[in-house]
Amino acid sequence: GSPHSLRYFDTAVSNPSPRLPPFLSTGYVDDRQLDLYSSEWRKVLPWAPWMEQNMDAEYWDRSTQIAQGNQAVFRVDLGTLRQRYNQSDAGSHTLQYVYGCEMRPDGSTLGFYQYGYDGRDFLSYDANIGIWVAPVPQAQITQRKWNTDMAQLHNDRHYLEGECIAWLRKYLSYGAESLRPREPQLLVSDRPTPDGLTRLSCRAHGFYPRDIAVVWLKNGVAMCGETQSWGIVPSGDGTYQTRATIEIDPSSDARYQCCVEHKSLTQDLRVAWEPKANVWLTVGVVLGALMLLMAVAGIGLYIDK
Repeated sequence: GSPHSLRYFDTAVSNPSPRLPPFLSTGYVDDRQLDLYSSEWRKVLPWAPWMEQNMDAEYWDRSTQIAQGNQAVFRVDLGTLRQRYNQSDAGSHTLQYVYGCEMRPDGSTLGFYQYGYDGRDFLSYDANIGIWVAPVPQAQITQRKWNTDMAQLHNDRHYLEGECIAWLRKYLSYGAESLRPREPQLLVSDRPTPDGLTRLSCRAHGFYPRDIAVVWLKNGVAMCGETQSWGIVPSGDGTYQTRATIEIDPSSDARYQCCVEHKSLTQDLRVAWEPKANVWLTVGVVLGALMLLMAVAGIGLYIDK
């Protein structure tokens, strides 16, 4: 099995733009987006179809209330942080908050709360000892306040270890089909390069989850340094695709294979590249044999006459 996670991302900006509203919040199970809240429309909207199908109106109303509350708190927090960092009102500043939990295959769990300000760590929760940790001096006031509030510390731990895991299990059951691993399909091709080499391309597509390893093998040995990867991108249907290429000497008689490792596979998947010259050679041999057979048949027919 693989670990599964439930994560929420909240982002507030002091000087919003048309592309980035004052506050955004979204939740994910693994890499599947669950919902989206924007200060523009002030409602939590379902993103995954299975969330819309399974969660009732009361759930969405409660989620909206939480998001609106966080938006109000973050607006105040941005002002507080500008003062702590001695920043003017000019320029845009960003407060980010990520929290959630993870279930591992062995049954153990992990929870996290983390705040960032202007792209740097500001405050985080150490789930092992159940206290807040401040990596910067500006966060120490908040750290001391939160670490002396025993009731809130209890609630923080209870959410991560209990409520968050319970929701994660529920979402995993609702989205089971969407979250099911899908095997990659492989397509191997080649084309000449301007400098006389042959570029071999291996395209893997239709796979889920996202993580995958694609490498070219030469006589069974991985060519990690020579393999160029082109990134993993969404296909638009909930699956992913990627491509890996190498350049080889076309006169080489080495055996090349595309090798793929993915969660959906019980063992690595290998597809061999067949040089076109060999294909034409095979076709030529077959045609030659056919011509010979036809000639022999012709002689036979002639003799029979």
